[in-house]
Amino acid sequence: MDKPSDITSNELLQKVKRLYKANKAGHTGSLDKMASGLLPVCMGEATKYSGFLLNADKHYLADCKLGIETTTGDALGDEVRTLAVPNITEQQINDVLQQFREDIEQVPPMYSALKHRGQRLYKLAYQGIVVERPPRPVSIHKLELVKFKNNVMTIDVICSKGTYIRTLAEDIGRVLGTVAHVSFLRRTGVGPFGEEHLISLSELEQIAAKRLEYLDSKLLSIDAALMDMPAVELGDNVREYLYDGQAVIVPHAQTEGMLRIYTDKKEFLGIGEVLDDGMVAPRKLVNFQIK
Repeated sequence: MDKPSDITSNELLQKVKRLYKANKAGHTGSLDKMASGLLPVCMGEATKYSGFLLNADKHYLADCKLGIETTTGDALGDEVRTLAVPNITEQQINDVLQQFREDIEQVPPMYSALKHRGQRLYKLAYQGIVVERPPRPVSIHKLELVKFKNNVMTIDVICSKGTYIRTLAEDIGRVLGTVAHVSFLRRTGVGPFGEEHLISLSELEQIAAKRLEYLDSKLLSIDAALMDMPAVELGDNVREYLYDGQAVIVPHAQTEGMLRIYTDKKEFLGIGEVLDDGMVAPRKLVNFQIK
Protein backbone atom coordinates (compact mmCIF):
# COMPACT_ATOMS: atom_id res chain seq x y z
CA MET A 1 0.00 0.00 0.00
CA ASP A 2 0.99 3.62 -0.59
CA LYS A 3 0.28 5.04 2.86
CA PRO A 4 -0.82 8.69 2.85
CA SER A 5 0.63 11.04 5.44
CA ASP A 6 -2.67 11.86 7.15
CA ILE A 7 -3.53 8.46 8.69
CA THR A 8 -1.73 5.92 10.85
CA SER A 9 -0.43 2.59 9.59
CA ASN A 10 -3.05 0.77 11.63
CA GLU A 11 -5.89 2.91 10.27
CA LEU A 12 -4.77 2.04 6.74
CA LEU A 13 -4.49 -1.64 7.65
CA GLN A 14 -8.04 -1.73 9.02
CA LYS A 15 -9.44 -0.06 5.90
CA VAL A 16 -7.71 -2.60 3.64
CA LYS A 17 -8.81 -5.48 5.85
CA ARG A 18 -12.45 -4.36 5.61
CA LEU A 19 -12.26 -3.94 1.82
CA TYR A 20 -10.99 -7.50 1.42
CA LYS A 21 -13.27 -8.87 4.16
CA ALA A 22 -10.18 -10.58 5.56
CA ASN A 23 -10.39 -12.55 8.80
CA LYS A 24 -6.72 -11.96 9.55
CA ALA A 25 -4.42 -9.15 8.43
CA GLY A 26 -1.31 -7.33 9.54
CA HIS A 27 1.26 -4.84 8.28
CA THR A 28 4.99 -5.38 8.31
CA GLY A 29 6.28 -2.47 10.35
CA SER A 30 4.62 0.83 11.19
CA LEU A 31 5.30 4.09 9.46
CA ASP A 32 5.05 7.27 11.54
CA LYS A 33 1.76 9.07 10.97
CA MET A 34 3.41 11.95 9.11
CA ALA A 35 5.31 9.50 6.89
CA SER A 36 4.02 8.30 3.54
CA GLY A 37 4.97 5.45 1.27
CA LEU A 38 5.35 1.72 1.13
CA LEU A 39 3.48 -0.34 3.72
CA PRO A 40 3.19 -4.06 2.92
CA VAL A 41 -0.09 -5.56 4.12
CA CYS A 42 -0.38 -9.31 4.62
CA MET A 43 -3.72 -11.12 4.78
CA GLY A 44 -4.75 -14.66 5.60
CA GLU A 45 -1.95 -17.21 5.29
CA ALA A 46 0.49 -14.50 4.20
CA THR A 47 0.59 -13.19 7.78
CA LYS A 48 2.74 -16.24 8.65
CA TYR A 49 5.53 -14.76 6.56
CA SER A 50 5.23 -11.11 7.57
CA GLY A 51 8.19 -11.44 9.92
CA PHE A 52 10.53 -11.77 6.97
CA LEU A 53 9.50 -8.29 5.82
CA LEU A 54 9.73 -6.93 9.36
CA ASN A 55 13.38 -7.98 9.32
CA ALA A 56 14.04 -6.68 5.79
CA ASP A 57 16.04 -3.57 4.93
CA LYS A 58 14.06 -0.36 4.39
CA HIS A 59 14.55 2.49 1.88
CA TYR A 60 13.60 6.09 2.73
CA LEU A 61 13.68 9.57 1.28
CA ALA A 62 13.71 12.26 4.00
CA ASP A 63 13.93 16.02 4.39
CA CYS A 64 15.88 17.06 7.48
CA LYS A 65 15.34 20.64 8.59
CA LEU A 66 18.42 22.05 10.29
CA GLY A 67 18.23 24.62 13.07
CA ILE A 68 14.97 23.47 14.70
CA GLU A 69 14.54 20.70 17.30
CA THR A 70 11.10 19.26 18.08
CA THR A 71 9.73 17.05 20.83
CA THR A 72 9.10 14.13 18.50
CA GLY A 73 12.00 14.59 16.10
CA ASP A 74 9.59 15.32 13.25
CA ALA A 75 7.25 18.05 12.04
CA LEU A 76 4.35 16.80 14.20
CA GLY A 77 6.14 17.69 17.43
CA ASP A 78 6.31 20.97 19.27
CA GLU A 79 9.34 23.15 18.74
CA VAL A 80 11.82 22.71 21.59
CA ARG A 81 14.57 25.09 20.55
CA THR A 82 16.23 26.76 17.61
CA LEU A 83 19.93 26.93 16.96
CA ALA A 84 21.90 28.78 14.34
CA VAL A 85 22.97 26.71 11.35
CA PRO A 86 26.68 27.04 10.57
CA ASN A 87 27.70 28.13 7.09
CA ILE A 88 28.19 24.61 5.73
CA THR A 89 28.73 23.26 2.25
CA GLU A 90 27.41 20.11 0.60
CA GLN A 91 30.92 18.66 0.78
CA GLN A 92 30.99 19.20 4.55
CA ILE A 93 27.61 17.48 4.85
CA ASN A 94 28.84 14.56 2.76
CA ASP A 95 31.88 14.26 5.02
CA VAL A 96 29.56 14.00 8.04
CA LEU A 97 27.25 11.52 6.34
CA GLN A 98 30.24 9.29 5.72
CA GLN A 99 30.53 8.82 9.49
CA PHE A 100 27.07 7.20 9.56
CA ARG A 101 27.48 4.83 6.59
CA GLU A 102 28.22 1.77 8.72
CA ASP A 103 27.02 -0.20 11.70
CA ILE A 104 26.09 2.36 14.33
CA GLU A 105 24.18 2.56 17.61
CA GLN A 106 21.00 4.59 18.04
CA VAL A 107 19.13 5.62 21.14
CA PRO A 108 15.43 5.08 20.25
CA PRO A 109 13.24 8.20 20.54
CA MET A 110 10.76 8.51 23.38
CA TYR A 111 8.03 9.02 20.80
CA SER A 112 8.18 5.46 19.51
CA ALA A 113 6.19 2.24 19.82
CA LEU A 114 8.89 0.44 21.79
CA LYS A 115 7.86 -0.78 25.21
CA HIS A 116 9.26 0.01 28.65
CA ARG A 117 7.94 -2.28 31.39
CA GLY A 118 4.89 -3.09 29.29
CA GLN A 119 4.06 0.49 28.28
CA ARG A 120 4.61 2.11 24.89
CA LEU A 121 7.27 4.79 25.06
CA TYR A 122 5.13 7.34 23.24
CA LYS A 123 2.41 6.98 25.88
CA LEU A 124 4.94 7.76 28.58
CA ALA A 125 6.28 10.67 26.51
CA TYR A 126 2.82 12.22 26.21
CA GLN A 127 2.68 12.15 30.03
CA GLY A 128 5.98 14.02 30.19
CA ILE A 129 7.84 10.93 31.39
CA VAL A 130 11.30 10.25 30.00
CA VAL A 131 12.98 6.89 30.65
CA GLU A 132 16.44 5.63 29.85
CA ARG A 133 16.64 3.82 26.51
CA PRO A 134 19.67 1.64 25.85
CA PRO A 135 21.29 2.19 22.44
CA ARG A 136 20.55 -0.40 19.77
CA PRO A 137 22.75 -1.51 16.88
CA VAL A 138 21.50 -0.63 13.37
CA SER A 139 23.14 -0.66 9.95
CA ILE A 140 23.13 2.19 7.46
CA HIS A 141 23.83 0.60 4.07
CA LYS A 142 23.35 3.77 2.01
CA LEU A 143 23.22 7.42 3.05
CA GLU A 144 23.43 10.00 0.29
CA LEU A 145 22.75 13.72 0.12
CA VAL A 146 20.22 14.41 -2.64
CA LYS A 147 20.20 18.19 -2.22
CA PHE A 148 20.76 20.93 0.36
CA LYS A 149 18.73 24.12 0.14
CA ASN A 150 17.38 26.63 2.67
CA ASN A 151 18.88 24.62 5.55
CA VAL A 152 17.01 21.47 4.48
CA MET A 153 18.98 18.32 3.71
CA THR A 154 17.23 15.76 1.51
CA ILE A 155 18.78 12.36 2.15
CA ASP A 156 18.37 8.94 0.54
CA VAL A 157 18.72 6.12 3.09
CA ILE A 158 18.79 2.32 2.96
CA CYS A 159 18.97 0.87 6.45
CA SER A 160 18.35 -2.18 8.57
CA LYS A 161 15.21 -2.85 10.55
CA GLY A 162 14.79 -0.79 13.71
CA THR A 163 16.49 2.31 12.31
CA TYR A 164 14.80 5.59 13.26
CA ILE A 165 15.26 8.23 10.56
CA ARG A 166 14.23 10.89 13.09
CA THR A 167 17.11 9.88 15.34
CA LEU A 168 19.47 9.72 12.38
CA ALA A 169 18.51 13.29 11.40
CA GLU A 170 19.02 14.54 14.95
CA ASP A 171 22.41 12.83 15.22
CA ILE A 172 23.57 14.25 11.87
CA GLY A 173 22.43 17.72 12.93
CA ARG A 174 24.38 17.41 16.15
CA VAL A 175 27.61 16.52 14.33
CA LEU A 176 27.01 19.47 11.98
CA GLY A 177 26.94 21.76 15.03
CA THR A 178 23.21 22.43 15.18
CA VAL A 179 19.87 20.66 15.75
CA ALA A 180 17.52 19.03 13.25
CA HIS A 181 14.19 17.30 12.74
CA VAL A 182 12.52 15.36 9.92
CA SER A 183 10.10 17.57 8.01
CA PHE A 184 9.21 15.01 5.33
CA LEU A 185 9.56 11.23 5.25
CA ARG A 186 8.63 8.72 2.56
CA ARG A 187 9.40 5.01 2.52
CA THR A 188 10.22 3.88 -0.99
CA GLY A 189 11.26 0.27 -0.40
CA VAL A 190 10.87 -2.71 1.93
CA GLY A 191 12.85 -5.85 1.13
CA PRO A 192 12.03 -6.91 -2.45
CA PHE A 193 9.26 -4.30 -2.87
CA GLY A 194 9.69 -0.85 -4.38
CA GLU A 195 7.50 2.03 -5.50
CA GLU A 196 6.55 0.18 -8.70
CA HIS A 197 4.41 -2.12 -6.52
CA LEU A 198 2.45 0.65 -4.83
CA ILE A 199 -1.33 1.03 -4.90
CA SER A 200 -3.30 3.78 -3.20
CA LEU A 201 -6.25 3.35 -0.88
CA SER A 202 -8.47 5.40 -3.21
CA GLU A 203 -7.61 3.07 -6.09
CA LEU A 204 -8.53 0.03 -4.01
CA GLU A 205 -11.80 1.66 -2.96
CA GLN A 206 -12.68 2.43 -6.59
CA ILE A 207 -12.00 -1.17 -7.59
CA ALA A 208 -14.12 -2.51 -4.72
CA ALA A 209 -16.99 -0.19 -5.68
CA LYS A 210 -17.02 -1.57 -9.23
CA ARG A 211 -16.69 -5.27 -8.48
CA LEU A 212 -15.41 -6.81 -5.27
CA GLU A 213 -13.68 -9.79 -6.88
CA TYR A 214 -11.49 -7.44 -8.93
CA LEU A 215 -9.60 -6.71 -5.71
CA ASP A 216 -7.94 -10.11 -5.98
CA SER A 217 -6.07 -8.94 -9.08
CA LYS A 218 -4.10 -6.55 -6.86
CA LEU A 219 -2.91 -9.25 -4.49
CA LEU A 220 0.65 -10.49 -4.73
CA SER A 221 1.37 -14.18 -4.19
CA ILE A 222 2.14 -15.38 -0.66
CA ASP A 223 5.76 -16.08 -1.56
CA ALA A 224 6.33 -12.60 -3.06
CA ALA A 225 8.01 -11.44 0.14
CA LEU A 226 10.42 -14.39 0.13
CA MET A 227 12.03 -14.09 -3.29
CA ASP A 228 15.48 -13.44 -1.82
CA MET A 229 15.33 -16.90 -0.23
CA PRO A 230 16.62 -19.93 -2.21
CA ALA A 231 13.95 -22.29 -3.55
CA VAL A 232 13.63 -26.06 -3.98
CA GLU A 233 11.06 -28.23 -5.72
CA LEU A 234 9.84 -31.50 -4.25
CA GLY A 235 7.68 -34.23 -5.70
CA ASP A 236 4.03 -33.94 -4.77
CA ASN A 237 4.29 -37.26 -2.91
CA VAL A 238 6.52 -35.56 -0.30
CA ARG A 239 3.82 -33.09 0.72
CA GLU A 240 2.18 -35.35 3.30
CA TYR A 241 5.51 -35.98 5.06
CA LEU A 242 6.07 -32.25 5.41
CA TYR A 243 2.58 -31.68 6.77
CA ASP A 244 3.17 -34.46 9.28
CA GLY A 245 6.14 -32.42 10.50
CA GLN A 246 8.76 -34.78 9.10
CA ALA A 247 12.07 -33.70 7.57
CA VAL A 248 12.62 -34.82 3.98
CA ILE A 249 15.58 -35.44 1.71
CA VAL A 250 16.10 -32.70 -0.89
CA PRO A 251 18.71 -33.57 -3.55
CA HIS A 252 21.16 -30.77 -4.42
CA ALA A 253 19.79 -28.42 -1.74
CA GLN A 254 21.97 -25.83 -0.05
CA THR A 255 23.78 -26.95 3.08
CA GLU A 256 22.20 -24.56 5.59
CA GLY A 257 19.57 -21.86 6.11
CA MET A 258 15.96 -21.37 5.08
CA LEU A 259 14.37 -22.44 1.80
CA ARG A 260 11.18 -21.80 -0.13
CA ILE A 261 9.50 -25.13 -0.83
CA TYR A 262 7.44 -25.83 -3.96
CA THR A 263 5.94 -28.92 -5.52
CA ASP A 264 7.16 -29.96 -8.95
CA LYS A 265 3.99 -28.24 -10.20
CA LYS A 266 5.29 -24.88 -8.88
CA GLU A 267 2.80 -24.79 -5.98
CA PHE A 268 4.19 -22.92 -2.98
CA LEU A 269 4.04 -25.03 0.19
CA GLY A 270 5.92 -22.81 2.63
CA ILE A 271 9.42 -22.57 4.04
CA GLY A 272 11.76 -25.13 5.52
CA GLU A 273 15.15 -25.20 7.19
CA VAL A 274 18.16 -27.30 6.27
CA LEU A 275 19.19 -29.46 9.25
CA ASP A 276 22.71 -30.53 10.19
CA ASP A 277 22.19 -33.88 8.46
CA GLY A 278 21.20 -32.15 5.20
CA MET A 279 17.50 -32.95 5.41
CA VAL A 280 14.90 -30.18 5.18
CA ALA A 281 12.45 -29.72 8.05
CA PRO A 282 9.16 -27.80 7.63
CA ARG A 283 9.01 -24.49 9.49
CA LYS A 284 6.03 -22.47 8.17
CA LEU A 285 3.66 -24.20 5.76
CA VAL A 286 0.65 -22.86 3.90
CA ASN A 287 -2.49 -24.20 5.52
CA PHE A 288 -4.67 -25.85 2.88
CA GLN A 289 -6.40 -29.16 2.46
CA ILE A 290 -4.09 -31.99 1.37
CA LYS A 291 -5.68 -33.77 -1.56
